[in-house]
Amino acid sequence: MIRGIHHVAVSTPNLERIVAFYCDVMGAEQVYDGGWEKGSDIIDQIVGLKGSSCKQAMLKLHNAYLEFFEYQTPTPEPKDPAYPPNNHGYTHFCIDVVDIDAEYERLTKAGVKFNIPPPDFEGGDIRATYGRDPDGNIIEIQEILNQDHAFYLDAGK
Repeated sequence: MIRGIHHVAVSTPNLERIVAFYCDVMGAEQVYDGGWEKGSDIIDQIVGLKGSSCKQAMLKLHNAYLEFFEYQTPTPEPKDPAYPPNNHGYTHFCIDVVDIDAEYERLTKAGVKFNIPPPDFEGGDIRATYGRDPDGNIIEIQEILNQDHAFYLDAGK
């Protein structure tokens, strides 16, 4: 039986910087730090890499967890920090907020680069915009305005 999504995992070139951003700016709590040394056959089999090693952190962000990996081996290939969201694979994750205008201003002052300020959509059910964390990963901030949309609200409980 599937119970739901537990966490989203992201590879980072700088674990300390990304953990500081999500804890200090986004309000996450670090609940685990660890990793593994090169030579763990079981972990290599799980992740599908040979000779892997990394530093790792798990953060609790209200109702969900974010897991970050900084691989030392094998050497990761850098990702374009301006990758377009239409590329295959992970595109973004969404942070549910109250008072999107205040959060947009606060996050902008903290260095988050947004494509546009949160617009008003026709119908007015939500307001949302995309920005990027220090690694260039796309994060969406969203405010639910129409409380009748249970599929938006269920994730925030």
